[in-house]
Amino acid sequence: MPDDHRASVPGPADAIRPLLRTRQFREFTAVPPTAEELDAIVDAARWSGSSQNTQPWRFVVIHDEASIRRIAAAGMPLTRSLQTATAAVAIVLPVSPERAVSLAYDDGRAAERMLIAASMLGLGAGIAWIKADTRPVVADLLAMPADRMVRTIVAIGRPTASARAPKSEPGSARLPRSEVVFEDRWPGG
Repeated sequence: MPDDHRASVPGPADAIRPLLRTRQFREFTAVPPTAEELDAIVDAARWSGSSQNTQPWRFVVIHDEASIRRIAAAGMPLTRSLQTATAAVAIVLPVSPERAVSLAYDDGRAAERMLIAASMLGLGAGIAWIKADTRPVVADLLAMPADRMVRTIVAIGRPTASARAPKSEPGSARLPRSEVVFEDRWPGG
């Protein structure tokens, strides 16, 4: 078989290219995602792995744009993606100081899954970080019990054309591989 055939067979890098193209968006159009799209995104998060499979998160899908804007206003600048989002998903976690590290890990896994799922659906998503001083506003708006908290809200929508525009020159968005990836041991060690 000629070598030309191998050139047309996708390799591992081709298979993961959609993952590499996933990025954060912080500016959305007024057209909301569909209920089916939101369901698919939340299911992707629901199926995320978690520490010891505890599945500590619960998800509140926020459709009410007035509530989304109130959260955005309360937490700026870390909530700027909520200023134009037409939907959002709050990742609700138990208040458990002794599990803070594993809960943060589980929170991040679910959030990243939502970003990837949104990207795969042709939508965009951005992470809004909810600092401790903003959490009471979120808890009130979402009618959460005292033993639950939100640290991350994922803004979801249809990115504007300007949001989709590249933010850096091609090839400059990440450090060169040679500065980040090392074989077998730390360089010079």
